[in-house]
Amino acid sequence: MTSFNRSTSRRLKKLTQIPSVWEGDRRPLSSSPTQPRDSEANGECILWVDGSQGIVRGMDVIAPDIGPEAIVRTLMRAMEHPHSPAKPARPQRIVVRDREIQFYLRGVLQDLDIAIDYVPELPLIDELFRGFSDILDSQIPDLPPQYAQTLRDKAFAIWQAAPWEFLEEQQILSIEINKWDVGTLYASVMGMLGMEYGILFYRSENSLKRFRAAVLRDDESTQHLEEAFLKQDCLFLTFESAEDTDEDEDEVGDLADLPLSEIDPTFGNIHPLEGLRSVLYDEEALVVLVALESLSRFIRDHRRQLHDDTFPTLSRRYRISTPQSEESTKSVSVTVSTMPQMAAELEEMAGFGDEAQEIGDSDSSTFCSLRDDLIPEDSFLSLGVVSWEMLEYLHKGANYHKAGEIKQVGDGLPVILIQTSRPKAKTVIENLETAGGLKAICFNPGADPFDDNRYDLGLLQTQNGELFLFGEFLDDDPTHVEARKKWNQRCKNTKGYCGLIIAKGLTGASRGNPQLKDMMALFEARSLSPKDLGVGTLQLMPQLQFE
Repeated sequence: MTSFNRSTSRRLKKLTQIPSVWEGDRRPLSSSPTQPRDSEANGECILWVDGSQGIVRGMDVIAPDIGPEAIVRTLMRAMEHPHSPAKPARPQRIVVRDREIQFYLRGVLQDLDIAIDYVPELPLIDELFRGFSDILDSQIPDLPPQYAQTLRDKAFAIWQAAPWEFLEEQQILSIEINKWDVGTLYASVMGMLGMEYGILFYRSENSLKRFRAAVLRDDESTQHLEEAFLKQDCLFLTFESAEDTDEDEDEVGDLADLPLSEIDPTFGNIHPLEGLRSVLYDEEALVVLVALESLSRFIRDHRRQLHDDTFPTLSRRYRISTPQSEESTKSVSVTVSTMPQMAAELEEMAGFGDEAQEIGDSDSSTFCSLRDDLIPEDSFLSLGVVSWEMLEYLHKGANYHKAGEIKQVGDGLPVILIQTSRPKAKTVIENLETAGGLKAICFNPGADPFDDNRYDLGLLQTQNGELFLFGEFLDDDPTHVEARKKWNQRCKNTKGYCGLIIAKGLTGASRGNPQLKDMMALFEARSLSPKDLGVGTLQLMPQLQFE
């Protein structure tokens, strides 16, 4: 058994010994099933009370798995540094109601001339703990207990469906419920930027548009943005790491990289008169439950169409069963619809697509033919991303061609990497410079009428309007499909900016993984969709020419 150092015992014995009886105990704060997971109420409380004076001298809340030393540490503070108005002192007698605590304290305090006795009841501490339990048990849980597990299950279904992989925040879905004083909710999906994941269910179009307008104003201060945030009228579901951490958010990384067991959903409400609360009451919980279930079904039924470059017009009605505890309503008819017109309005507010449209307009008139003589046949090709830090080094060390001011959003700049030999790399760079530089990068559909294969063609457009083929990918190749998905997300993060890196070292040790020293040139450009490019599906001709 651990005991005090002799110097500690001498120090404690110098304290004035008062003719008082102190009560001590360690108990769970609450055993109520309504308390939320990981609540402080699930911990244990150590109390030391001077029964003669009726005052609390020391108190600590600890985790249940902490050993018996904790009760001694709290006792030491009760003696040397007691809560006001008590003075430092040493009691004549201590009473506890736990035999193990009694024997433990007798061993540890044997040099302090304090009697340690057992009593079956501790009246003062009993009264204090009854008060604690009443307070804790009267607290409202984050979710109504009868709906809590179902809501969490629906939230995890949304997490696994990952709608933020193909829906942007301005691509709004309407969810018509017409129940519990709720007409239509307007769902905005967060997460495409890889920063915050969740869904906002706005109660009105006006609230959604007002908040978007406030965020987009250049002159908004942090204070004004916070005020605009609290003026939203919405229910929400957000996701965060289940592990509480004080680390910097950048060090925590992207939640999408974590396993499901480390993801924790949070529900709540924002209203101009209530502010933010991470609590749902019964009717709100039912509304969110029905909205999540109908949204999950809609995503399941229309996932392929929602992946299209254009936001399609879709609508579907569902019959959603409500929990059995809701006796008056067994099911609710819900209609989920896309809102392309609102998405267009929100994009216009944000100024999305203006530059891309200008490029597309000019491209369609100047397109003549597709060439394949820019990129050497034996080159190594990959779709990837360059971190913002590495991009700064490339700006300084490589042959750098700037396209515009790029905001550093997401994990970096999406790039096409072409690795070839040093002489061939120099030729590619010179040819691009002769053509005025790189204007745009596009993936456009292609087809081979002889074997019915469909392709995703990687195209480079130079400033003089010429199109060059840099890669042919089977449309259903799962590796390329995944790479394209990431490419599209990253280009959306950067508002359409991307880049082409020309590197040497194809036959060296860095083949397939060129280092910074191997990267000879960076051409920044704009990313175009097939619609922006406007050349349609390119057909493979017998002469192996695309036109």
